[in-house]
Amino acid sequence: ICTSWQCCTCTTFACNWKCNNEIPMNHIELFAGIGGFRQAMNLIEKDFGIPFKCIGFSEIDAKAKQTYKAAYSPKSSELDMGDIVAFNEEHDGTYLSMEIDLLTGGFPCQAFSMMGKQEGFNDDRGLMFFQIRHILQKKKEQGKPVPFVLLENVKNLLSHDKGRTFKVITSELEKLGYNVYADVFNAADFKQAQTRNRVLIFATTLEIPNFTFSEEEVKKVFDLDYSEQWSIFNQPDVLSVLDKSVDDKYYLSERIKPTILSDGSGNFKAKSEINQLIARTLTASMHKMHRACQDNYYSDGFIKAKNPLRYLQRTFSKEELCKQRIRKLTPEEAFNLQGFPKQFASKARKAGVSNGALLKQAGNAVSVNMIYAVLYYLFIHNKLYSEQ
Repeated sequence: ICTSWQCCTCTTFACNWKCNNEIPMNHIELFAGIGGFRQAMNLIEKDFGIPFKCIGFSEIDAKAKQTYKAAYSPKSSELDMGDIVAFNEEHDGTYLSMEIDLLTGGFPCQAFSMMGKQEGFNDDRGLMFFQIRHILQKKKEQGKPVPFVLLENVKNLLSHDKGRTFKVITSELEKLGYNVYADVFNAADFKQAQTRNRVLIFATTLEIPNFTFSEEEVKKVFDLDYSEQWSIFNQPDVLSVLDKSVDDKYYLSERIKPTILSDGSGNFKAKSEINQLIARTLTASMHKMHRACQDNYYSDGFIKAKNPLRYLQRTFSKEELCKQRIRKLTPEEAFNLQGFPKQFASKARKAGVSNGALLKQAGNAVSVNMIYAVLYYLFIHNKLYSEQ
């Protein structure tokens, strides 16, 4: 009889897995960044006993890789794939002899983002999906198809080029024998204090009768089953993330405050507001400090108020706001808003990663809680891995 703690506090499936499924789920993380998929898997494994095993990861950005290694201390047996384009060209798919059960990737989104030029497949970054397809095709040719694929990108991917870009992605996966599902998920719906809408694509070689993959269904299961014992962060609002005391370097200068708080000029007009209870979407360029209609800024009056909600009910003019001390997010807070422990940023800084690089990495990251919820839905609630 299994006597592990999972049997007492989690589902029967967790018990069955622990007793009958000692073989780990082999995982490779492409375009890994700071490891949002890996962190979510680590927490799922901790909470439910599913033994995920990272057998390889790819990341071209040296600073992001530095943070990744500082956070996870990858074992020597893990394959550091580096630049996935160069890796695929050099090895031509013969490199991964062991089976891959789950391939994940937050493939570059700049080519599809509304904040970019939206050049799609005409931008080299937009072609990174085909590096994923290359691996999946080679594994299929080896007779070892990857049963599960989970990808993340900006929600604009669905509508880019009038939907043709997403149709190509879906078609290419279907040609390889995958059933493809996709929907837009918001990190704020999974106990993260950040509005972050991202399309998640789930592809599987399994035929799953009556299976639904949608944010509505995942959220329903997540909300119904959620336990405070789960290892993910529960952030009702940013006050659970913001530190009351930070270094002076994070505060806006008197010179820049009017620009940050302005509602724009000329052809650019937007309502610039600070002290958002649920943070705006973190961006990879937030270290450049955009206006307060794009990035997140907070005043000491809000952070240190005895009753922050009552403080928010007050109306301040731009001039009155300029007289307050206002600051940007610290890297630790930005990491936390993405579902990572603040210590990840601290460890990376000690390893030599700059604050600017850390903020860029946080803006590029995959939100941990959102992935945790999806993994829970797929492998705990629907028990998909036990079926393959």
